[in-house]
Amino acid sequence: MTSDSSPARVLDVATRLFSELGYDGTSTRMIAEAAGLDLATVAHHVGGKRDLYLAVMERAHRAERAALEHALAGFTPDAAGVHRLVDGYLDFCVEHPEVPALWMHRWLSDAADVAHLENVYVRPMLDLVAEAVRPAVGDGTDLEYALMTVIWCTHGFSRGGVLDAGGRRVGVDDPRQLARFRAHLHRLVGQLLDLPWPSALRRRSPL
Repeated sequence: MTSDSSPARVLDVATRLFSELGYDGTSTRMIAEAAGLDLATVAHHVGGKRDLYLAVMERAHRAERAALEHALAGFTPDAAGVHRLVDGYLDFCVEHPEVPALWMHRWLSDAADVAHLENVYVRPMLDLVAEAVRPAVGDGTDLEYALMTVIWCTHGFSRGGVLDAGGRRVGVDDPRQLARFRAHLHRLVGQLLDLPWPSALRRRSPL
């Protein structure tokens, strides 16, 4: 829900536009107009476009970090724990589609002049997950690539979905497609990390 206060409203609008159009495709004027404010008011509350982008990315990171820490609080270093962690990450991306969208724009060299965010935000979370998951996987597993594969697939599905028989994109808004992707993701993780596929998920699979 968008807040009534001007700074929060600007941040909400900027998040939506940066996630839809990217940093390079969004102007401060566009943000101001969408928020129903003038440029001077936006500048007063949040500064320039770069300042606003940093605030958007920090808020997105805080939400993702909080979800990760919550998931890791009950983590068990076994197959079931890994699969629950995968579910938690997918659920976060479904509930906060703006977060994978923001990072996917960066994959395409958006906001190239803001180059430090991956080291500040992404790398520490990858290291945190790797440390938790490593005891559950074999020594020969390329854990970094396995973790990145989950991210690539989940972000891609959350933004692009799959094509139905008529060539239309369907994805997270379609419960059946979401269930299919969840089952597929668990199979993929199981193969990458040599883990069994949980029987509970096998019973839920629509396939």
